[in-house]
Amino acid sequence: MRCPFCGSEDTQVKDSRPADDGAAIRRRRSCPSCGARFTTFERVTLRELTVVKSDQRRVPFDRDKLSRSIRIALRKRPVDEDRVERIVTGIQRRLEAEGESEITSRTIGEMVMDTLKELDQVAYVRFASVYRNFGEASDFKAFLGSLDFGNDQDKG
Repeated sequence: MRCPFCGSEDTQVKDSRPADDGAAIRRRRSCPSCGARFTTFERVTLRELTVVKSDQRRVPFDRDKLSRSIRIALRKRPVDEDRVERIVTGIQRRLEAEGESEITSRTIGEMVMDTLKELDQVAYVRFASVYRNFGEASDFKAFLGSLDFGNDQDKG
């Protein structure tokens, strides 16, 4: 593993342990050349996935991009980091289990929306505003009007 600080290819593993409920291995590494320490994760990949974008471009599936978009939607929300990792791992596993090597970006977006709708209403609306490309306040109003979050308050 190459050191991200100095580029040396001679790094040493100092500690390894399971992560993400056993779905990954977390490794603490150090670089003898510059003394820096860093963490890497090793994950099982069942199949290489290609994402078909709305303009028909094909790009490799990027777990980090999925994770970033979910984290942005959940920013300042009461959801811990472990939960986010489990969500990302769950979505990736579902995509890999579908048996197709090409997945549409729409399929991924819908999976994220379904997950966030159950997890956090604010994050769901945040993600939807970007995913569905809201351009005006009226877009939010129409979207919110179509939602049924199970009205938690009495109307009496």
